[in-house]
Amino acid sequence: AWDGRLDCLVNNAGTNVRKAVLDATEEEYSTIMGLNLDAVYFLCRDAHPLLMKSDRPTIVNVASVAGVQSTGSGAAYAMSKAAVVQLTKTLACEWSPKIRVNAVAPWVTWTPLL
Repeated sequence: AWDGRLDCLVNNAGTNVRKAVLDATEEEYSTIMGLNLDAVYFLCRDAHPLLMKSDRPTIVNVASVAGVQSTGSGAAYAMSKAAVVQLTKTLACEWSPKIRVNAVAPWVTWTPLL
């Protein structure tokens, strides 16, 4: 039976639309920011009470190299992943020492999005 605790949260969903700033629509921007950043923020926040019930809770956020250096992947994507990196740092400070919060920042992963 589930005891109401969450030991680990992995935020791994993401999307991209590879377009220049002047070519991307507001809807595309909102979609990227909504999935890549807003979902991470709200899942972390909403999972907090369940994580606090665990003995060794951890959060792993999947960012991207595009969030720490320019990769030509599109401004909205880079911005969203940079924000995930900063959110991770902030939560690591706010929720330490009880909840461990880390991010990984992989390079290009060949998926149908490319």
